[in-house]
Amino acid sequence: MNDDQTVGLTSQQVSALHKSHGWNELPQTAGPSALRILLRQFTNVLVVILVIAAAIAFVAGERIDTIAIGVVIFLNGALGFVQEWRAENALHALRNMLSPQATVLRNGRQLQIPARDLVPGDIILVATGDRVPADAALIEQTALSADESALTGESVPVSKDSDDATILMGTNIVEGRGMARVTDIGTQTQFGEIALLTGSVIPRQTHMQQQLGQLARQLGAAALMIGAGVMLLGLLYGRPATEMFMTAISLAVAMVPEGLPAVVTITIALGAAALVRQHALTRRLQAIEALGAASVICTDKTGTLTENKMTATRIWTPQEQYQITGTGYDPAGYIAAGQAKRRASNDPLLAQLLAVCAGCNNATLQHDRTGWTMIGSPTEGALITLAYKGWAPLPDPENILDERPFNSDRKRMSVLRQTADGPQVFTKGAPEKLRDLCSEILGPDGPVPLTDAGRAEIDAAYTALAENGHRVIALATAPAPDGILREEGLVFLGLVGIIDPPRPEIPDAVAQAHSAGARIIMITGDSPVTAKAIAQSVGLQPDWVITHDALAAMSDADLADGLAQDMLIARAQPADKMRIVSLLQKQGQIVAMTGDGVNDAPALEQADIGIAMGIRGTDVAKDAADLVLLDDNFATIIAAMREGRRQFDNLRKFVRYLLSSNAGEVVAILCNILIGGPLIFLATQILWMNLITDGLTAVALGLEKPEPGQMKDPPRKINAPVLGWSGFAMIAVFGVYTGLCSLWIFWQLLPVDETLARTAAFTAMVAFEKFSVFAFRSLRSPCWKIGLLSNPFLLLALVVTLGAQVAAVYWPPLQSLLHTTALGWAEWQMIGLFCLPLILLPELIKTIRITGDSNGT
Repeated sequence: MNDDQTVGLTSQQVSALHKSHGWNELPQTAGPSALRILLRQFTNVLVVILVIAAAIAFVAGERIDTIAIGVVIFLNGALGFVQEWRAENALHALRNMLSPQATVLRNGRQLQIPARDLVPGDIILVATGDRVPADAALIEQTALSADESALTGESVPVSKDSDDATILMGTNIVEGRGMARVTDIGTQTQFGEIALLTGSVIPRQTHMQQQLGQLARQLGAAALMIGAGVMLLGLLYGRPATEMFMTAISLAVAMVPEGLPAVVTITIALGAAALVRQHALTRRLQAIEALGAASVICTDKTGTLTENKMTATRIWTPQEQYQITGTGYDPAGYIAAGQAKRRASNDPLLAQLLAVCAGCNNATLQHDRTGWTMIGSPTEGALITLAYKGWAPLPDPENILDERPFNSDRKRMSVLRQTADGPQVFTKGAPEKLRDLCSEILGPDGPVPLTDAGRAEIDAAYTALAENGHRVIALATAPAPDGILREEGLVFLGLVGIIDPPRPEIPDAVAQAHSAGARIIMITGDSPVTAKAIAQSVGLQPDWVITHDALAAMSDADLADGLAQDMLIARAQPADKMRIVSLLQKQGQIVAMTGDGVNDAPALEQADIGIAMGIRGTDVAKDAADLVLLDDNFATIIAAMREGRRQFDNLRKFVRYLLSSNAGEVVAILCNILIGGPLIFLATQILWMNLITDGLTAVALGLEKPEPGQMKDPPRKINAPVLGWSGFAMIAVFGVYTGLCSLWIFWQLLPVDETLARTAAFTAMVAFEKFSVFAFRSLRSPCWKIGLLSNPFLLLALVVTLGAQVAAVYWPPLQSLLHTTALGWAEWQMIGLFCLPLILLPELIKTIRITGDSNGT
């Protein structure tokens, strides 16, 4: 080596290079600032309308109204901020992508320094388990392999031989050791260049946000027009300007559901908190609801559908075929031939094969309180675990006499060990390479010549294992009496089939996704054969299996036609994900996309719902995502989809509920104006109804459990409205009934006393709104079918809000604030009489409809 390879850079050189190249760090990707998170809580159109309403009330001198609306605005902003800020902090705790330390040669000494201090030209040392701190060119290496899946999406470790003499920032060394010279740092690395592209995609609003925004704009415009029209009409009829101004404000306040933004935020925040307990971290609150509408889920294979733990499941020898139980690197399983368990101690032929599994291996298993972990190559980890399961004796690490590491040309590894029978060669590798190095094959009574028929038998067994998705490793051995490692004249022992097994809960999750009408497209860096085998094992039956090369040759029009089928994309590149997401969205699909690598970030941002892996995902992927899976499990996506559907269903319920309440207030006010009566409700009373009594009830309505069959409904269409004609009809019916009943009570008592009449109408409207809530608990089933006590939060909310209304009528401080007076028994009887139809009629109609549906009418 040259002097600089043993000495490294000097302190003076490092200082000069820092001035010219800067530091080895990326632009901060710590997520939005606290101020940005806070400000975006106030971009909702309904919140903007609340701000305008508060300003009007302030100008009108209505301090109580101003304070009340201001409190709602503050609470809504605070709730949304706290949830999203907590999510960002939790995500920050997950961030551990870049190695914080680097081993470097400087001034002739080996040092541990912060990775950000590296400069081009530094000599770094890497070994198994290290994370590469910068892009670098290898100077020397011994059996070095790196996991580059964070950059390429390919889960198979890359051997760093003469054909690939570079190591890249953010990748992991899984085997071997090496010395390298840093070539690029920070944003000049491949990792850094991709990270800079992450913010290039314009953030998208969810469809619910768009629909609620449109609804809010329509309500706001209607409130302004009707309020202005009523004020102008009153002035033309000679009514006092002050009275008509307050009437217009009351009407505008009644038309806008002031509590809706807070109810939406609280409901989604509570759902997000529930999802954390199911291992999903919500970075953007509305993403949960959007996932409930997903029509296509594009998912990785490795670690999402599978365990991400290579596991030996099959052994083939000329005499026997073995099955292996257990998953991952926990040696709790066993080896069986038929129904009989086998060990090295009672199966001599198996013992020789297991000796190679353990002896030609650099991986190690470790056990602590949390369980078993593996250090080294995943394939070697599977083989050493297999040796443990067969109770094979582990070789002494000191008895290695010679070793030839694996590389991509040789596709094999050999070790010469000193054994009790003398020096022995242990070799493992690709079957097509190893077979030709063998002259014998192990028979029942020892080695026998390997004939053409024997080679054909090996090839057939290899093909059968590979077609079932296994990665196949061949094992061989030979004595070396002269102590020289020769890879010729070997004795073929058998084949081991290794696979990354599917998670046990995935088939059920896939079935639920299909039942919910969501298509699943697997996009993986693995081979088509392996990918298809895993897909079929979890219940995916792709109509079309295509690789990156074929995909790249297709036009967008042809690919769009293909995306209408169930597709599996193998050997995929991260850029393929971005293209697929865009084409699916052009077809009107709502797309959820999973990803973990840096190259996945643009696709995660482009997707309607970007889903990053919390365990193996890069920081850049997590920053681009809306949802982070803390357990990297596809089944968690389905749990989040179920929660999203529950949220949207409940959103429709409480939007209908709140708007029906507002409609009743508007009907009463408008009809009263046309009749020429005094104000039926004061602005403070309307705010009390909209914020206090209705708001708390709506939040409880948002906590309704999922309705039966919810995950069997198809995804809602991209333009599906929050209300629809049935919603408007429901709002109109309830609004007309409650408004006219309140108005009748008001005019019945007006000759007695105006304050009494207004208090009775005000209390009647609150009571009507409380008793009508049962009709909104389910949009399909009557209350008796979903259970009267199934939502205890709603019962508690009714007790609290009705109690608050009683206090508003009888407690002097609230009487003064709301301008009410005590009601007598006669007034309460009158109110109760009109409440009964609100409970009975909607449930009767639902029951008749269900009976008719079951009879086919």
